[in-house]
Amino acid sequence: MSARINHTKTLYRGRVFTLEKENVTLGNGNTAELDVIHHPGAAAMVPLTDDDQVILLRQYRHAIRRNIWEIPAGTLEPGEDHESCARREVEEETGYRAAHLVRLGQIIPVPGYSDETISLYLCTGLTLTGQNLDRDEQITVQPVPLSAALAMISSGEIQDAKTITGLFMTRDHLDTARHVPS
Repeated sequence: MSARINHTKTLYRGRVFTLEKENVTLGNGNTAELDVIHHPGAAAMVPLTDDDQVILLRQYRHAIRRNIWEIPAGTLEPGEDHESCARREVEEETGYRAAHLVRLGQIIPVPGYSDETISLYLCTGLTLTGQNLDRDEQITVQPVPLSAALAMISSGEIQDAKTITGLFMTRDHLDTARHVPS
């Protein structure tokens, strides 16, 4: 099914996204007013040390008024591709440069109201370089064994969707890579 956009009104244009009200005619013939957030896209990374420690972030998120556990992530700059964003953001937020990136997949975190896509990467071959945080970022870096990070999902300590997806995809990727017959 599809929809025909009859008209669009921009309600807000911000630094990161644009909010529009779209009048659409749906495939079933009904007309609806829908609020849509247009987002340039993002990359999220699972930085993994040689001894299977995930570099997690403890970050304040104002929208939910608390600190949460996350993997590093960032929004694409104009003209930037997902992999370049991943390389830039992992170093800025964690202070580690990644020698190797493996694309794990892509997710659409909130398709009910946003067109944002997030490409997920596994980052390995880490070299410590130092964080370079934006003014609005409050981030603490914490290496955590991958098994412990996965347990944090089960216990509810990790609730962020991109982080949950990235950690599970990393586990599956490593299980596959480590069990390939030689």
